[in-house]
Amino acid sequence: MATNRENGGLVKGLGLLDSTTLVMGSMIGSGIFIVAADISRQVNSPGLLLVTWLVTAAMTMTAALSYGELAAAMPHAGGQYVYLREAFGPMWGFLYGWTLFLVIQTGTIAAVAVAFAKYTGIFAPSISAGNYLFGHGRLGLNTQELLAIAVVLLLSWSNTRGIRTGAVVQNVFTFAKTAALLGLIGFGFLIGRNAAAVHINFTGFWRNSGWTFDSVRLVGVAMVGALFSSDAWNNVTFTAAEVRNPKRNLPLSLALGVGLVSALYIACNLVYLNLLPLEAIQHAPEDRVATAAAAYILGPVAVQLMAAAIMISTFGCNNGLILAGARVSYAMAKDGLFFRRAAQVDPLHHTPRFALAVQCIWTVLLILSGSYSDLLDYVIFAALLFYILTISALFVLRRKQPNLERSYRALGYPVLPALYILAAGAIEVLLLLYKPDYTWPGLIIVMLGLPVYFIWRRKSPARQP
Repeated sequence: MATNRENGGLVKGLGLLDSTTLVMGSMIGSGIFIVAADISRQVNSPGLLLVTWLVTAAMTMTAALSYGELAAAMPHAGGQYVYLREAFGPMWGFLYGWTLFLVIQTGTIAAVAVAFAKYTGIFAPSISAGNYLFGHGRLGLNTQELLAIAVVLLLSWSNTRGIRTGAVVQNVFTFAKTAALLGLIGFGFLIGRNAAAVHINFTGFWRNSGWTFDSVRLVGVAMVGALFSSDAWNNVTFTAAEVRNPKRNLPLSLALGVGLVSALYIACNLVYLNLLPLEAIQHAPEDRVATAAAAYILGPVAVQLMAAAIMISTFGCNNGLILAGARVSYAMAKDGLFFRRAAQVDPLHHTPRFALAVQCIWTVLLILSGSYSDLLDYVIFAALLFYILTISALFVLRRKQPNLERSYRALGYPVLPALYILAAGAIEVLLLLYKPDYTWPGLIIVMLGLPVYFIWRRKSPARQP
């Protein structure tokens, strides 16, 4: 079955359904259940709350359609890392892979695992950030961290058992979390209408706003939460070498996955506005907007139901992140820019077992350090910068490699990709101006990769084919 394997031994085991659920499952974590509170506090307007999610959906879909061309033309393990390497050179690919491994992927895995453990505590109160097994603070280990570590270990191990094992877990949990969101949306629209909330929210829909620079500024800064909740859709490109018929299935899965999740997110926010006055959204207990909305319909039992939904969502999300993230380390190792053993594929299960193990170890250390949340705040600016660079790669590679086979070409090129670069660039400028504490540390993390890159280049052999 040579046609079903990548040169390195990876098996083409993902079909269109698997790839689509990987996109959706990696995107849907805990964000959609909570970030509406912070966004609504920042924009202070029902209209601008929805505009924030609509603009996020438009930008994410534009990016996904652009990535579709790159993925179909270069269906190799590592995805975005490969596109940056081919367009701008190995240093830029490495800086992305470095930041992804150090913070973006592993930090997200850590945060999602802790979120799973936090909501598990609703059913098992002994699982708590305040219940220490030994020590205290960052020098101790509490039961919440222990469960988060156990989840990371379990999912990392299960993903060493083969791409189909990871895909089955992903499919099951993506269907479950999608059903939970559809249930919330269905109940919210069909039986949960709150006439008072509708009157308050939609009578003054654009209150405290207007088509001014201040509104643009508010939405641009508030979009950080919405973009983060909509992130990780690009993870499917990391697994491109394992996708069957990638020239068709990669662009299609990106479009389907991002489109469906964006529609679910917008519908959820309409449900929130249908059930809760804006002030109740802004001040939902512990920012649990979805729980507050469900409680209006179902009463106290909503706390347990939404906790279960978030547990399902975060568990499935982490499976996709763990599965995909290791493929970037694998691709970097094949280029001589990561530990050599990470380029090896388990001959029995055809998975990058060592890359999965290294990713797991670093994630566990981030959980124990308690620093993952701060680090993620710092690299949001850098992550968006890498998206801009990758969309720019579309233009560079059209010129640099005009004869590259492109079975799919980005919809709306060059206008839509250019608009994405302008919009994302504007958000970056706003973040630099209004949230400098969250921008410069991220850039420093990226730049720390430069000396590491030159050390690897000096020590390692040339790139493997």
